[in-house]
Amino acid sequence: MAESMRGLHRSHRCTEVSNQNIGETVTVMGWVQKRRNLGSLIFIDLRDRSGILQLVFNEETVGAEGYQKAESLRSEYVIAVTGTVQKRSAAVNENLKTGDIEVIANDIRILSESETPPFQIEENSQTKDEVRLKYRYLDLRRPDIQKNLMLRSKVAYLMREFMRKEGFLEIETPMLCKSTPEGARDYLVPSRVHPGHFYALPQSPQLYKQLLMCSGYDRYFQIARCFRDEDLRADRQPEFTQADMELSFVDVEDVLDVNERLLQYIFKEAIGVEVKLPLQRMPWQEAMDRFGSDKPDTRFGMELVDVSKTVAGCGFSVFTGALENGGSVRGINAKGQAGMPRKKIDKLVEFAKGYGAKGLAYLAVNEDGTYKSSFAKFMTEEELSALVGAMEGQPGDLLLFAADKNKIVWNVLGALRLELAKELDLLDPNQYNFLWVTEFPLLEWSDEENRFMAMHHPFTMPMEEDWDKIDSDPGCVRAKAYDIVLNGTELGGGSVRIHQDDIQEKMFEVLGFTRERAHEQFGFLLDAFKYGVPPHAGLAYGLDRLVMHMVHADSIRDVIAFPKVKDASCLMTQAPGIVDDKQLEELGLEIETVSEE
Repeated sequence: MAESMRGLHRSHRCTEVSNQNIGETVTVMGWVQKRRNLGSLIFIDLRDRSGILQLVFNEETVGAEGYQKAESLRSEYVIAVTGTVQKRSAAVNENLKTGDIEVIANDIRILSESETPPFQIEENSQTKDEVRLKYRYLDLRRPDIQKNLMLRSKVAYLMREFMRKEGFLEIETPMLCKSTPEGARDYLVPSRVHPGHFYALPQSPQLYKQLLMCSGYDRYFQIARCFRDEDLRADRQPEFTQADMELSFVDVEDVLDVNERLLQYIFKEAIGVEVKLPLQRMPWQEAMDRFGSDKPDTRFGMELVDVSKTVAGCGFSVFTGALENGGSVRGINAKGQAGMPRKKIDKLVEFAKGYGAKGLAYLAVNEDGTYKSSFAKFMTEEELSALVGAMEGQPGDLLLFAADKNKIVWNVLGALRLELAKELDLLDPNQYNFLWVTEFPLLEWSDEENRFMAMHHPFTMPMEEDWDKIDSDPGCVRAKAYDIVLNGTELGGGSVRIHQDDIQEKMFEVLGFTRERAHEQFGFLLDAFKYGVPPHAGLAYGLDRLVMHMVHADSIRDVIAFPKVKDASCLMTQAPGIVDDKQLEELGLEIETVSEE
């Protein structure tokens, strides 16, 4: 039966007790991690969020009743113990912060009993994710998850501290917003007061922070909750947290400077990692050409090489056909992998097909200088030698090629180099390679929509030197946009914003908006811009992604207290759920059952 803690006050968390407290009486509280009964002595490993402390029970000091209570303890019981700190009588446990001390109990209260948990509460649990997330309140007791969330809390604090010193104001923006469906799908919230009308949960505070710049607040910051109804991956959730900022009277360099110093400060203070400034910068086109990705992992080489000129006019129709259709032929060099078994190469071919490739050509340079290739019979010895030379191939190397439209070639080889890097163990988790990717295209063509779409959002400022191409060649107009990338993950993105009416109107026109539709969706912003708007720019980090990299987690679920699974549901609470008819009636809604054909 649970006992009251009346009159008791916790004096220390478990690992706050140290050899400095030897001889003192302390009161500690927490969960039973482990019990060892040696007959005359009972040892309890007590756990709280700080770590583990060893308690010792003997009948002489704790009394018969107390000893009996200690005998009844099981894993995850919650207890309060008062006792005296002393040096360990047995060997020191080097693995514990408190490994040289123990507490000799003189009083114990059982504050709460526990059933046997469905899995062991321990670090690096091998329990299936489905079980962990169903019992997330237990999973959150695991020391590694607790460390992750405590670090996340520290990072948020450090961000706030840095931004305050830099003159930023923390201002909250609304959670119930107007739906502006340009980008990911909105989560909609029906209005009871306005039947048939809907709010949207914010995908970002983008429009509000621009309005704050119009209002003269100069430097805004917010750790903001955001929502996007999109397909989930390891680094995505339907609800997530952004570290969001906007600055007035700035250009690209000003934003990059403050954020470089922010990252340097956070990584040093949170995990003791020195970030050298300035961070590397790379135009979008260079990133795509070298790495096949706008978020390249630069911890290893294996860069893409354009061999289009080298293979032009060769006898291999796959290469020449791609070139005739306006595409390219590019390759990567997997150093020392010429001996890769054919089965493994075939797996790589199938992997490439998953990214849109029709196939994957390969050429292995044997140790004796001869070639083993899927296309050697279609090319002369001279052509093969020139191709190997262009790839800087050496005996023992495996050369892999993709031939198609640039977009497909980039996607295929960009994904393939990452896959090979994982297989070859080239990714050092303790190496932090930051990179600014800059000069993104302002627009990208959507075959699905049959129109140009904003690569970032419709309020991104074009580069002045490219603006004259907006009618003749809109796809070539670069933007004053920038992403911060860490080890192949986009941590955040931002841009200088449009603040001139004529450019904004033209941007909407290029995107296929009528004047009426533009004002219907964004009229409040466009109206605000009539009353004096300063040049402004901003950036937003995915806080979850940032912390995920800092703790070397495989998924952002390990740095979020209560995450969702792939279908955006919560296994613990069973959300989303059915609501009763009265609630629907109040909202003027009816549920239509969709039959599966």
